[in-house]
This record gives sequence, structure tokens and C-alpha cells, in this order.
Amino acid sequence: MADMLDLDVLQDALCGSVFDGQLHLFPSIESTNTYAMQEGAKGAPHGSVYIAEEQTAGRGRGDHAWHSEPYTGIYVSILLRPQLAAADGLWLSLATGLAVQRAIENATGLVTDIRWPNDLLSKGRKVGGILMEMNADASRIRYAVIGIGINVNQGKFPTELSSQATSLRIETDRRIAREDLLLETLQCLRNEIDVMNQPKRFAVACAEILRRLEAKSTWIRGKQVFVGETGGYTGVTAGLDEKGFLRVQTDEGIRRVLSGGVRERMAKG
Repeated sequence: MADMLDLDVLQDALCGSVFDGQLHLFPSIESTNTYAMQEGAKGAPHGSVYIAEEQTAGRGRGDHAWHSEPYTGIYVSILLRPQLAAADGLWLSLATGLAVQRAIENATGLVTDIRWPNDLLSKGRKVGGILMEMNADASRIRYAVIGIGINVNQGKFPTELSSQATSLRIETDRRIAREDLLLETLQCLRNEIDVMNQPKRFAVACAEILRRLEAKSTWIRGKQVFVGETGGYTGVTAGLDEKGFLRVQTDEGIRRVLSGGVRERMAKG
């Protein structure tokens, strides 16, 4: 029998939160992010949550497909209307990575790694990914959609993904309660967003995100990487700058990663 999410249970657990009464559950949908962006354009409110049991055209960063096996993972998009400038959108993405990392640990005990800006890895294989999209003008974010995909109870993956992807079930050797993990994810994300939406605390919140990423990710410093932008280049990660962008030490000097995917490059020798 399919392990279906119970919308009533989720609604009851989120009563009184920013997500109260704003959960939408789809048995199947092409992409929760695509749908959420369309709803944002129609005026959907801050805190709207779009959950799918299955995605038939799920998307990751860089237009990569996201494998969305029915009734086994978490596929959710959250619509936000943050009080942020367009130039500060990266902070939402970084904060979401930290929120999902903490949610996974709280719900399962598994400590994952964060590959900048927000992929969740276990033993080098991807267990979760985040795709943030936004509609903005020159001065502010009109609305942002944060898409979160977590491989929860998959027992195996297609051959072409098996060396790159894993699931919480594979890593912990037990089935995980998807409702508990989804609720934990939304709670952790709400905590991050609440702090960032306070203008007087924004600078402090950003500094704290930088500090936590340094502590929670092995990818921030000393990782030999290949960066897939501007033709591609290699180097060693050298921390984050004051805006949250990854710095990479190359033979030609320090370069800042703006949007390219970062992958590990094995050391020679």
C-alpha cells in the first residue's frame, strides 16, 4: 500500500504557524516549483506550501531533472514574500540549506554535508536538493519560491543515478516517517525566515549563516573542486565572502562562484 501523506495531520500540526491553512497537496504534478511560481504571479500569499506525492517533471538547479519516485520522497515548494532586496536572494538559499540539514538530523539522526550553496550529501552522494526561484525588480523580491526535494524512502535509484544519489532509508537502514520530516523541515525553515525578515537583525542573521556554514559544510574550505561556469575551472575552496558567495583559490588567484555547479575534483598523486 502506498505511504501517502495525510493533509489533515499536516494542517493540524501547523495550526497557528505562517503555513496554517495554506497547504496544498497534489497526488501528482509536473513540478511544484513551476506551479508555485504561477500561483505567486496570481497573488498567492506568503507561506503558501505546495506538496506533491509525485513530480513528473521535477527540476533541480541548472535545469537538471530531479528523480521523484511516488510516495517515497519529499517534494515541496514554499512561496515567500520576504522583505529582502533582490541582491540578497542568495541568503534565502543558504538559510534553506541549513534548515533542511537541521531538519534531517532532528528527524533521523543523520548528519548530512552541505555542498554550496544548498545540496545535501551523505558520504558524497546527494540526498536532498534545493531550487530557489524568484520574481524581483531592481529593488526588492516580489516573491520567491523555495523548492525542496529530499530522497526519503527510496530503496534504489536508476542505474544512471546510483553513484550520485542516495536516500535517508539507505543511509539509516530504516524507513523514515515522511510527515514528521516534512513538518520538521517547514518548522526549521520558518525559524530561518522569521529571523531574516527582521530588518534590524538581518546583518546579524547573515553573519550567523556564514558562521554556521563554515562549521556545517566540508565544502567551504580546503575542498578541491571543479566549477562549471565561465568555461569551467578548478581550484581549492577558500571560504565565503561577505555576500555568501563561495571563493575558490585558482592558479590565477581567487575567483568567486556566482552560479556554476561545484563538484569535487580528486587530488592528483
